[in-house]
Amino acid sequence: MGIEIERKFLVVDDGWKHQVDGVFMRQGYICSEPGRIVRVRIEGERSMLTIKGKTEGISRGEWEYPISLEDARQLLDVLCEKPLIEKNRYRIPFGGFVWEVDEFFGDNAGLIVAEIELESESQSFVKPDWVGQEVSQDSRYANANLFKYPFQSWPKI
Repeated sequence: MGIEIERKFLVVDDGWKHQVDGVFMRQGYICSEPGRIVRVRIEGERSMLTIKGKTEGISRGEWEYPISLEDARQLLDVLCEKPLIEKNRYRIPFGGFVWEVDEFFGDNAGLIVAEIELESESQSFVKPDWVGQEVSQDSRYANANLFKYPFQSWPKI
């Protein structure tokens, strides 16, 4: 079992965008219950089945398995809850880490978040200028919730 220790932030400007090309991703959920997430993802020409356990703090168990592209397509079309999450992912090296920036489409258009994976919950890091408010503890920003409660349906302040 792997442990995922991840912090998530809102992106405040597009200073990151010129640095790298994004990869288009489609993902769906076979199970999206808290503490029992089963996700299928196609990222470019790669596909994975991922199982995530209960989040404690910013850590949770994570198991990932490569699956065939055809199996992933069938699972997304037949078994996954709808709508699917569609986004571009950009991997940006900064300060000795790789930040993953997700730019969402469809019902989540307008949402851009940055994530950093850490070795421990207390590990320090420097945020790039384009990284803003932390939303790690706000479950609305979890991909497993974004298909149920898309960003476009959130009340605007």
